[in-house]
Formats: sequence, structure tokens, C-alpha cells
Amino acid sequence: MEHLFYAPDIASNPELPEDESQHCARVLRLGNGDAITVTDGKGFLYKAILTDAHPKHCRIDIEEKLKQKPSWDFDIHIAISPTKNMDRMEWFVEKATEIGINRITCLRCRYSERSEIKLQRLYRIAVSAMKQSQKTTLPEIDEIIDFPKFIVQNQTRAGYKMIGHCSEMKKNLIKEIYKPGENAVILIGPEGDFSPKEISAAISAGFSPVSLGESRLRTETAALIACHTLHVLNQ
Repeated sequence: MEHLFYAPDIASNPELPEDESQHCARVLRLGNGDAITVTDGKGFLYKAILTDAHPKHCRIDIEEKLKQKPSWDFDIHIAISPTKNMDRMEWFVEKATEIGINRITCLRCRYSERSEIKLQRLYRIAVSAMKQSQKTTLPEIDEIIDFPKFIVQNQTRAGYKMIGHCSEMKKNLIKEIYKPGENAVILIGPEGDFSPKEISAAISAGFSPVSLGESRLRTETAALIACHTLHVLNQ
């Protein structure tokens, strides 16, 4: 594949965004007439030719629009309490995007160590990981939301709803309750775990308690294992 760039509005505006234009014209030193490939992050690739290689606005001529066969045909949504050290959260976003994920929601829980996130930085990391892994699906990344509000919003959601926690109660492995091919949302709590009240609220709203194994995992590790497990079960 030629150099891959990201332009969310490419279908209506045949021009690379400024950061992509700078990488194209200044870093890679591509010029007029060079072939590039652009994705809109929505499952399409655009074969294009540079017509105005400018560091702020690379204009292109689209030669072909290609619908890509999805790498996965089910929806993965991880709702996670962001870690105190944002490097770990950024690591999760990067690796989950490389593996394949549709949506990431940050939760503000009772024991969360962080109540704010830098959404644009997480977005840029996801874009970079999408391009690096040659994918055409960019995950949605939501602003941080209070746990009770998220539960209410997803109470009637279709598909499998699961909550991973460390409390002593009966929990199934994901493979024991999840049916391959179906959509799934999994809640992952902070380092201090979900509170008993949060666990109870989630279960009452139809979220099934699940175990991610015998080891006690860091938040970002648990979230990544949950994401990867769904892919393995769908192979």
C-alpha cells in the first residue's frame, strides 16, 4: 500500500488535514503527481494523486474509492475508568486500535483516580495506530461520563453487556456467555475496582459479571485482554 493518510471528510473535501499535509509534504517530501492512499476511518480507502503538495493543505485528485472488507464484523465497545498515569491509558488506546475496536468510553467511577482526559491526544494516538496497523476503522472515543449515566444510557442496549470486576461473587469467563458474531460492551473499572453500588447497578441493568482470569490485572491490561478475547472468540 502507498503512504496511508487520514482525512475524515475526504469524500466531500478532497484535501488532507493540516497535520496530515505537513507529514506528507514536509516529512515524507511527497510532491505533485505522487500516489497516496487515504482512509476516512469509516471503512473506505481512496486511491489518490497529489495535485498541490502544500504543508498546510495538500489537495488531491481521487481516482478510486474502495470499500474495505471489515477486519471484524461485530461491534466492540470498551468503557474504562481512565488510569491516573495517562501513559497507560494512551497505551490501551493505541493497542486496542491496532487489534480492532469500535468505541472507547471513559468512565468517571466512585474510585476513579482521574476525572478529566485529554480527548484530542487520545484521538491522535488512535489515528496514528489505525494508520500504522493499516486499518480503515477509527474507533469513536467519548468524553468522560459518570458511571450511573452510562449505565442508564446503555440499559436497553442490544448485544452482550458485561462488567469485569474483582469482587468475590460468581463470575463467568467471557467465552462462557458471549456468542461469536454478536456486539459487546465491557465495563472495566479503576485500579480500586468498581464500588459495590456500581456493580449492583450494572447487574440490575443487565450487565453480566465476567472474569478475565485468575491474575489481578491493571486497568489498561484488563481492558486490552477483554478486547483481544472477543477477537479470539470470533476467529
